[in-house]
Parts: sequence; structure tokens; C-alpha cells
Amino acid sequence: MSGQSAESLAAQARAAEDGAVDEALALVNEARAADGRGAGRSGGAGSGTGRPGHGSAEGARRTGPVTPTGHTGHPDPAHNSTSSSHRTDSRHQAAPWSAARAVAGRAGRAAAALRGGAAERRVPLDRALGLTLAEPLAALSDLPSFDTSAMDGWVVAGPGPWDVRAEGILAGEDRPEPLSDGEAVQIATGARVPRDATAVIRSEHGRTDDKGRLFALRDVGHGQDIRPRGQECRSGDQLLPNGALVTPAVLGLAAAAGYDELLTVTRPKAEVFVLGDELLTEGLPREGLIRDALGPMLPPWLRALGAEVTSVRRLGDDPKSLLKAVRASNADLIVTTGGTASGPVDHVHPTLSGVDAELLVDGVAVRPGHPMLLARTKERQHLVGLPGNPLAAVSGLLTLAEPLLGILAGRPEQEPYTVPLQGAVHGHPHDTRLVPVVVRGDVAVPLRYNGPAMLRGIAAADGLAVVAPGGAKAGREVEILDLPWSWSPTGGDGGYGAAERCFT
Repeated sequence: MSGQSAESLAAQARAAEDGAVDEALALVNEARAADGRGAGRSGGAGSGTGRPGHGSAEGARRTGPVTPTGHTGHPDPAHNSTSSSHRTDSRHQAAPWSAARAVAGRAGRAAAALRGGAAERRVPLDRALGLTLAEPLAALSDLPSFDTSAMDGWVVAGPGPWDVRAEGILAGEDRPEPLSDGEAVQIATGARVPRDATAVIRSEHGRTDDKGRLFALRDVGHGQDIRPRGQECRSGDQLLPNGALVTPAVLGLAAAAGYDELLTVTRPKAEVFVLGDELLTEGLPREGLIRDALGPMLPPWLRALGAEVTSVRRLGDDPKSLLKAVRASNADLIVTTGGTASGPVDHVHPTLSGVDAELLVDGVAVRPGHPMLLARTKERQHLVGLPGNPLAAVSGLLTLAEPLLGILAGRPEQEPYTVPLQGAVHGHPHDTRLVPVVVRGDVAVPLRYNGPAMLRGIAAADGLAVVAPGGAKAGREVEILDLPWSWSPTGGDGGYGAAERCFT
């Protein structure tokens, strides 16, 4: 723990998160003042399923339904009607989208401070894919560690023609015999070049006569097609910085540089609680029941964001089961699906009251995904409540879960970038919109199927465009949120062919 007590780290983390929330709420109030939507306004896009007192720092940090006198209560989650009536009757302003993301990131930093040195471990190369380096990757040897042939052919010494030795040099031979001027020997790619060699002549650039002499078919430059020792790096050179994501190429580089293990940031643990009695796990939708899309989608998505998903539990619409599951969870992040609004079976808010949680984000001014939430349920644990509609849940993942998990997983913060829209996008009067797009060349192409319950658009997308209130005309620069597996195809039927049929 680098000399600091757990209590000291906990205090620092709490102070950091308290400051983060206050700062984010100041941003919220500033944004509202700027667009004329003050805390006293009722109705409109910023109202809806609210929480009393949410317009102030005090209100945002209350852990239970607020009584008419301003006190905080903690009713049994099974009795949802009382808390629902308070939410429905009260005025509520959702947090601006950028402020909500800021709160999530700062909550992640506070939790990461509490994890301390325990967040790092050495893992074998075959288990490091997708993790984050916890220290710079420095070369353990020169690369290459000896002069090597870059091509199949002949290695020669001095000017030609050259007398060719009978036995060639293969990769893996330790110390081949040195060459004298006028000598050549066949050599394989990657083989060690003998001492005093001048160059390597590629197989297609030389010929031998019936006396075993080699003639070059083009000019031979000194050192051509020889990879000199240390050409790529010298021992001790930094190859990658702390925080780099371990990709397949990084695994190859680490192995080449002499590593068997890597010091990595431990993946934060996540649990998924799927809520809803109407969900089927197999077969076709029938008789008012629908297939569960989030149960299969969320675990791999969370893994792509850097989490280790320890369990996926289907709890239905049972408030007691939800409360018991949240209390028993030891995950760094709990993700729930549905139940974040104020309907008769929306049990997330009462459950948060039941565990004395701190509600950090309670609704976000974004479409889809307006009723998403973020709470601190334990000192080192957070809960992200996702809406039940699939694309709205994706919006919640990228707004609240991704910034928090990115910090806990040690991933570097991605620099935002913008791309002009190929077509116009309708906006919401007051809220940000997240719209699935594909990025083709230097433009973002909006996808047609972007309703809250639709996955067809996001399945063809490689990002979400952040569209400001009021919409955006064609050619307008918009921020793009990359999906964690986004890719850059080259066009044609193997590229965007399938996605293009979803346009218009």
C-alpha cells in the first residue's frame, strides 16, 4: 500500500469523490442556467421520474426517498408505492450528459485510489490479452539480439564474384563460421549473420555457375538485407508506456523483448443483475413475453470495457431478491437492467435506499437512456442502473459504465474526436442524443434503426455520434464514441455492405 494506511486511502478517496460530485453538480447547475432550465421548472425533457432535491448537492447525495419535510427515509424496497409517489410528484432535473460522464470518471478514480497496490499482478503472456500494463514495457535485450538475415539468399563478404560454401546457415544456429573476402554461404531468413559479412543477396537477385561461384544480378550495397543488432531497440529502451492496452501485437512485442509475464492492472469485477419477469432466455417471443437481449450482450461488452464479469443473475421483478443480491455482492461494479424509472415494478431506487447508497447520478439528459443512474453502494463499490430498452442500455454503458471501468482497469482516457455527419440527424429539444453511426472515410453515416428498443443500428455501427440538443445538419462536426471493438473496413461487400442496407 506504499506506506499509506487503508484508512488514509479511504479518506482521500471519499474526499476526491465528494469533490468530484460537487464539481459535477456545479457543472449541472451552470448548464441549466445557461439554457434557461432552472431547478424550479416542471415538465419538459428534464423532468419526469425525478428525485426531490436533485437540483442541489445535498439532494443528489441523499440515499433514500425524501419526505415532504426534507428528511431521508429508507423504506422496505418491497413497498415501492411510497417511494414512487415521492418521485412522481416531485420536480426532477436530469444531469447533462457530459456532467454525468464526468461524475462516473471521478467516481472511478476515487474507487481506484482505494484499491491501491492490490490492483496490480503479474500474469503469463497467454492470460494478459485485454489487460492494461501497470508499468512501462522496457526491452530486456537488444532487438534483434544479433545481426540477422532479413531475406533468404546468400550472405557474402567483400566484392564478388564469390565462392559458395557447401553448407548453408539456418535460423537457430549459434555462431556460424566467419567469412573471408570473396566467400558466400546460403542463409535463411532470421539466421545469424557470420562475422565480417558485407551484405545479403536475395535468392532472386543472384545466380551461381557450374563452378559454384555466385554472381550478383544487381548492385550490392554494404549492409543490405541485414538487420543489425539493436536495430529495433536496445536493452532498457521503453517500448510502451504504463497504461498501454495489451493487444495481440503487444504480446508479440513482449515475447520478442524477453518477457514471460507482464505486470498488469487487475480487472475490476462486475456482476450483472437482469431484472424483469417478462424475459425469455430461449425460443421465440410469445404471449407478452420477449427475449432477453441484455443478458447475452452485457457480459462481453463489459469485458471489452476491461471488467471481469463474475456472474450474470436473472432476478425477475422481485425487490427482495434484488436487495439481497446487492447486499451480498463483492463486485467493484454492479450493473442492473431495467427498473430505474418509477413504475410499479421499478425496484432499483428503493433498493438503493435499503443499502444506504449514495445516489451520484439520477437520470441523464440523453436520449435514449434518460432514466440511467449511478450510485455508490459501498466504499469501493458502485452500481450502474441501465434502462431496460436495449439501445438505451447501451447509452447507459457508454455514459456511466465505460468512464468508471476505464479508470479501474487502468486504461488511458481516450481523446475525444469529431467527424462531420454525412446526413442530418434530428435532435431532442433539450437532451443530447446518441445515434449509431459508421465512420466511412472522413464522414460519419447515421444509421436508421436508432430507437431505444432497437439493436439493429448498433449491431451495424462502429460508434455513437453525440448530437447536441436541437439536432445537427449534414456536415456538422460531432463527437464520436467508439465502440470497444470498432474497426475500419475498406469498403465493398466485405466492409460496410451489410450496414449500408440499413441506411436512409
